[in-house]
Amino acid sequence: MTIPSLDFIDHKILKLLTQNARLTVADISEQVNLSATPVIRRIKRLEELGVITGYHASTDAHVLGYSLSVFVAVSMDRHTCECFDEFERAICAFDEVVSCSLITGRSEDYLLKVVVRDMAHYEKFLLNGLSKINGVSQLHTSFELREVFNRGAI
Repeated sequence: MTIPSLDFIDHKILKLLTQNARLTVADISEQVNLSATPVIRRIKRLEELGVITGYHASTDAHVLGYSLSVFVAVSMDRHTCECFDEFERAICAFDEVVSCSLITGRSEDYLLKVVVRDMAHYEKFLLNGLSKINGVSQLHTSFELREVFNRGAI
């Protein structure tokens, strides 16, 4: 994969859009000191290069009633492509899982970030969902005390 060549203005546009994807082209143009047409061209190029992959609304889990964030390290009983593929397909079905990463450097294979309403919700998710996925052998849970920061994007 070739890393696209981006200049200072491209990076500034990206920063502005990651902070507020609803900015108008006029707002961006004013902040990067370019007219609208080159800004539109730059944004289109960033999309075509795959640098910008989408536009999303950020939500606050706490406001939505999900006050407990949990990290779950998952160990698999077999290390085969089929086992990992099956786990990855299954884990996508759980709305509580907000991220899933295949990891190395630990005895566990995956690290999940899970958001739930409370401990009872987590227990139900753990016992009736996660632990029933074929191939899961061990789970280690860590509760998030406080998120220090989340950049959300590069």
